[in-house]
Amino acid sequence: MFTGIIEAFGTIRNITYEASNVHFDIDSSLSSELKIDQSLAHDGVCLTVVQTTPESYRVTAIDETIQKTNLSQWKVGKRVNLERCMPADGRFDGHIVQGHVDQVGKVKSIADQNGSWVFDVEFDQKPGNVTVEKGSITINGTSLTCFNSRPGAFSVAIIPYTFEHTNFHQLAAGDLVNLEFDILGKYIQRITKGYDLS
Repeated sequence: MFTGIIEAFGTIRNITYEASNVHFDIDSSLSSELKIDQSLAHDGVCLTVVQTTPESYRVTAIDETIQKTNLSQWKVGKRVNLERCMPADGRFDGHIVQGHVDQVGKVKSIADQNGSWVFDVEFDQKPGNVTVEKGSITINGTSLTCFNSRPGAFSVAIIPYTFEHTNFHQLAAGDLVNLEFDILGKYIQRITKGYDLS
């Protein structure tokens, strides 16, 4: 479990393809502290550490992960947001984040607000995911608050600290981002709508 508070950047050093799996070698200041089998969120995607060195580590993504996230667009040199799992005695500085991306969204526009930035994000409504005004959303692993919430779209405001210490400063209109919708909202929606057994 994560909280959506980004700890560090990782930089993609190498990408290796093996059958339907993809191995990512990543340089990070966290590398020397990581252990094999440890879970780590990468732009909101929970991946397992399979190799480590003092300067870098390797994670492997299966085909389903590649298909449901923006990992297919990762390239050597890209910086990704990193967060380790929350310790049992940790604080909830963000919100409950599972590291399971629900779907990708697209950055529709970025507005400079003279000291902050407003990102407008749109997403496909077909999977049934929703946001609520002032509710929580995870974008590329970052815990944020929605506003201007509407079917298939919402906005978030980014303060300078978040802009500089996450990869939001690298995003441009048209970029795909990983979205994880609020787990409480997903449970409530499932209870009220039930399962489609058709």
